Amino acid sequence: MKETINANIGSLAFTLDRDAYEELKAYFADIRRRLPEGDTETLDDIERRMAEIFREKVNTPMRVVTLDIVQAAIAQMGAPDDFGAPRSGGEEAECEEQPREMLRRQLRRSRKDRSIAGICGGIAEFFDTDPTPIRLATLLLILFGGLSLWVYILLWIVIPNAPETDN
Repeated sequence: MKETINANIGSLAFTLDRDAYEELKAYFADIRRRLPEGDTETLDDIERRMAEIFREKVNTPMRVVTLDIVQAAIAQMGAPDDFGAPRSGGEEAECEEQPREMLRRQLRRSRKDRSIAGICGGIAEFFDTDPTPIRLATLLLILFGGLSLWVYILLWIVIPNAPETDN
């Protein structure tokens, strides 16, 4: 048995094998690296064409798009090299950017934006917002009884510090 994933490709819903999904995802990512910054229209056109190819090869909605179908569609569409050279900062920059994005989305106490313990700064980084309104809301909640000072201290203990390389 193989795990399947439901994916929306070119505004059409498909069910793909896990390995077919990973192959297609890597193909689109490689093409995205080669297109000019902000050129979403070309990538949308490529996705729509890929969806048309899948619809031709998968006759019924109950059939799953397999790795063989994805590879045949990629061969029909062309290699990512056909779309040009990668933009500057190619693969290395993307590989470094992805773990940083994953770390940013974890709730951690901020090391660079802290007033007391870095809790409000960490929450602001998690939600990608300014920490000042969060600090004001926390202060008002503590002063007017909505949030206990003990809860803040507990968060200070429970939420881990951000890594030092995050500076």
